[in-house]
Amino acid sequence: MNHAMTTTTTPAEAAPAAEAPLHLTTEAPRTLSFSDQAAFWANLGVSLIGFSSAAVILIPTGYSPLPVPASLLALALGTVVGMMMTALAGVVGTRTGAPAMAVLRGLFGTKLSWLPSLANIFQLIGWGVYEITVIVQGVDAMPHTHGIPRPLVVLAAGALCTSMAIWPLAVLRVLRKYVTGAVAVAMLYFTVQLLRNPIPHQTGTSWSGFFPAVDAALALSVSFLPMAADYMRHARSSRQAGGAAVLGYSITQFWCYAIGIVALLQAPDADVFHTMLGVTAGWLFFLVLVLRESDQSFANVYSTAMSIQNLLPRVDRRILAGGVGALVTVIALFVHDLGGFANFLGLIGSVFVPLAAVLGVDYFLGRGRQGRWDLTERSPARPAMLLPWALGFVVYQVLNPGSVDWWAHGWMHVQDWLHVHPGWWASASLYSFAAAALATGAIVALDRRRTA
Repeated sequence: MNHAMTTTTTPAEAAPAAEAPLHLTTEAPRTLSFSDQAAFWANLGVSLIGFSSAAVILIPTGYSPLPVPASLLALALGTVVGMMMTALAGVVGTRTGAPAMAVLRGLFGTKLSWLPSLANIFQLIGWGVYEITVIVQGVDAMPHTHGIPRPLVVLAAGALCTSMAIWPLAVLRVLRKYVTGAVAVAMLYFTVQLLRNPIPHQTGTSWSGFFPAVDAALALSVSFLPMAADYMRHARSSRQAGGAAVLGYSITQFWCYAIGIVALLQAPDADVFHTMLGVTAGWLFFLVLVLRESDQSFANVYSTAMSIQNLLPRVDRRILAGGVGALVTVIALFVHDLGGFANFLGLIGSVFVPLAAVLGVDYFLGRGRQGRWDLTERSPARPAMLLPWALGFVVYQVLNPGSVDWWAHGWMHVQDWLHVHPGWWASASLYSFAAAALATGAIVALDRRRTA
């Protein structure tokens, strides 16, 4: 009966109380307050990608543009629901003290937990590269920075993100004390400046794309699901951790994408970055947002190290973070266009929506509730739990096979065979989550009957 990680706290191995442990076998300090957690998630909710990607909410793929009230409602609903899914997975980390992928030892067994760990490692390295590329694009968009060599920006961003990943808890406190306030001021400034101009009247709008827009907003929030427990395990209580994550992230993602929607409506043919830089003193506040982007890449680098540590529990996380940071930086030096790669990363990310349902049901209603959540290195395999995860993944792909051409084309044949063609009602994330949850509930019920 193992509800938490097996820990040893010998003086030679234990990390300082104020910082994350060096090894997976060391107990995690519970030092992050509600404000620490809320500030961290609030910063993750703001992204340069968010400003430029607001079109996926305003104009859902394959549908007419949404009216502004509909787009804002879809944004709010998808953000909150997606963040609740993310917090659900993160709270398991708070209760067990284990990082995100190590938590899955209790669900699948240690060896099988390597499967989602490997998928997470791949996608987080990709997103780490993507975030450094976004920083480069942000610097390049600013006036008087065109002469800065791209490799220099990449190396500087990579060095900053890597050093942040080596001292993660210290970084979270810095975010709370200094960065969050500056970001809020920058966001408020852009909001006021953009709203000084009238929002043009929309034509040809329809609510038909409302649920696809909800699904797009939900997917943005839930993308942090496979890393949530890496940070929430350091919270003082699960209630504080869950509340801080949902509140902090939901407010800022809504705000960020709402600014992007307004900018798109005011200048539909212009680059959102240029629209923001076009306001008075816009470059100064834009610089704050560019520098803030480093915490996105830091989170990806650190969580990659945590995922690797599920495979190599006795390797110092600082070595892993340093290696991952160097790898991400080197890849970013040679990769400039990540448009197609981002679609592939989105496909990988879709596996974690049903995984959250399986984890939540089994932990809170099944073995976790019974005190049989085994996180030791000898945790036995539970292959049956792969079935609801796979079912949820299939449901997701049938309703939204993504933008990778060969993959999407194959699932279109499945849609024809099943006579299921997604329409206005389709929300791949919600249906996938529900299918995985119901299937897991059936397995939990059978397990209870067997052990009764």
